[in-house]
Amino acid sequence: MKPAFYEPTVCMCTPDNPNTMGVCVALTEPVDGSALQEAVERLRERFPYFYVRVKLDGNNLIVVPNDLPVVIRDTWEPILLCSAEANYHLLSFKYEGNRLAAEVSHSITDGAGFLPYFKSLLFCYLSTVTGQEFDPAGFRLPGDEIPEAETGNPFADIDLDAAEEPLYQKPPVMDYFRLENPEEDGKRECTAFYLRFPEEQMMRYCRENDGSPNVLFSVLLARAARRFDPANEKTVSCLISVDNKAQLGNHVNYRMFVDTAYVDMPKSQDDYDILKACTKARGQLMLQAQPENVMYTLKTRKAGYEKMEQMPLQMCVDIVKKGIGAHRASFCVSYANSRSFGQLDPYIREIYVLSEPSVTDVMVELSCINHQFFAMFGQPFSSEAYFKAFLAELDDAGIPYEIMRKEPFHLCGVRYDGIEGVSL
Repeated sequence: MKPAFYEPTVCMCTPDNPNTMGVCVALTEPVDGSALQEAVERLRERFPYFYVRVKLDGNNLIVVPNDLPVVIRDTWEPILLCSAEANYHLLSFKYEGNRLAAEVSHSITDGAGFLPYFKSLLFCYLSTVTGQEFDPAGFRLPGDEIPEAETGNPFADIDLDAAEEPLYQKPPVMDYFRLENPEEDGKRECTAFYLRFPEEQMMRYCRENDGSPNVLFSVLLARAARRFDPANEKTVSCLISVDNKAQLGNHVNYRMFVDTAYVDMPKSQDDYDILKACTKARGQLMLQAQPENVMYTLKTRKAGYEKMEQMPLQMCVDIVKKGIGAHRASFCVSYANSRSFGQLDPYIREIYVLSEPSVTDVMVELSCINHQFFAMFGQPFSSEAYFKAFLAELDDAGIPYEIMRKEPFHLCGVRYDGIEGVSL
């Protein structure tokens, strides 16, 4: 029997396109590896759906409980999820100095689904290392009842099959702006820049320019593209992540149902000021993220899944791999709501959501804590030329920022050890 359409699509994460995501924090004190291991294992009871392994079950790839300990590394060097070195888990942790990060397969969750787990992990960890008794309100902790809304069908109360085709559907631009060979040193090494912004100034700027953080960054990325390559006539196409679960009223489910809206900025709009550009971009986002659009998207996804039920597993895997790995747009911006970790805030200096750029030329992940915005600016090359053009746009807009660090950026890959009979 095939898993339900809302169960993890394991084959969306492959060795060629691992599709790994994560969350990283810088704490006020160095990380205690033993206390971290204890906290990770303590949460197994409350979040059993993250402690899993992949199993070949007839014509299906499913996830099943994994009793082996989650691997925790005292190095930033990546390992391969689902492999023997990761104890076959789709989850792993790493730490160095005062930084720690969790990396997880995007096939089982998204930013909105994973942040509550990471928040609870820090609760358990900081309770141990500080000796403090924090207020448990707002945290999902061992001993709590796990609600059906968190683990079951995120759309159980919605008749997706009855969804009608929406009046507005935005077709993607096929021939969009690309950062063609931007590296000056001949390298194409994935690189991440980490930035910090004052929340008050950022939100005031958004209010004054009819934007939100994700809309504003999409506009700034497009303006930086024109600065970087002014002769390029192609439309800049930016993806903005949309949480389909939240758009239909479910804010607690852990499953991966993030989608994207296309925000396009053609060359003819180069003379738009930021206010006008944000208004247009925000309108495009709102139209695509309407509940009727989301419901129809999910109806289409469900129908496609049911069609693939009739196919051999290898054929399904090949179809998903081809679709997931295709380049889709110039840039992507994602903003997962982190805002506050309650009484843990004073112990956290920085927080970043992590995602490698794979289907766009630049990936920007936004997060917020302690009245500060943080941005992970990821690119699949080492040149700083486009990044400097982006910083110039921030300067021209009068948005203050601080560059926290630059480093090679490699999240965990994936290798399906022990899975035979299907090529992933």
